[in-house]
Order: sequence, then structure tokens, then C-alpha cells
Amino acid sequence: MDLLLFAHKSHLRKADDELAKLKLGRAHHRVLYFVARRPGLTVANLLDLLGITKQSLNRIQKDLLARGLMVQEVGKQDRRQRLLRLTTEGQALEQRLFDDLHDNMLRAYSEAGEAAVNGYWLLMQALMSPEARKQFASFHRKA
Repeated sequence: MDLLLFAHKSHLRKADDELAKLKLGRAHHRVLYFVARRPGLTVANLLDLLGITKQSLNRIQKDLLARGLMVQEVGKQDRRQRLLRLTTEGQALEQRLFDDLHDNMLRAYSEAGEAAVNGYWLLMQALMSPEARKQFASFHRKA
């Protein structure tokens, strides 16, 4: 647990610092991350991915919409759906955050070696609940 918690804190430090300058937090980052990977993601699907309440998402969503980082559109087939997309500014912010995290993962993968990386992937999936594994597989199938 110590390894996981200290690595997580260190890995996200630069992203946290950049977000803090904008008065945003990790919850905002998580929304930006998933919406960047799935433009047009429904609010319902985002709630499912994040595992949070509508009330929690609503606060974050309103903030990102007000700051012009994300837009919400009505679904074309189902007008009850609310589809989320990042604005150009939101995409730029998310890309900066992602690039730094990606570079850190590449550095760590390179330092650890292929066997360790394969073990990491197995370990991380083993830590997931069966439902989370299904979500992970589904998320990556759609990529």
C-alpha cells in the first residue's frame, strides 16, 4: 500500500500543481481525462466510469463548463442524452497534463524493464474488481 500511495502522489504532483494554479483538482482532471478520450461521452457513462454521484459530477461539470473547458450537447438520436466534449482550451489543458504523465510512465517503464511492466499490468488488473475489469476492457475496446 505504501508503494502504491507514494507512487500515486509523486506521479500526479506536476498535474496537481498545474491544476491548483487554475483552482482545479483531481476530480476535474479525471473528468477531463475521460472526456478527452471519448468525445461525446454521455453524462451517464461518465458517472459509471468515475463511480461518483450525480451531485458530485454536477459540481465539477458546472465548473468546467463555466470555465469554457468543456461543452455539453444534446444527443442527436436521444435528446435526453447529454454529450460531453472538451473545448480547444480544455483539450490543450488535458493534453499538457497527459503529456507529463505519459512521459513519467515512459521513464518508469524504461527504468523498470519489460518484465516489470508486464507484471505491473497484471498486478493493476488483479487489483480491480470484476466490474472494474469489465469497464477497463470495454473502455479499451472502444479506443
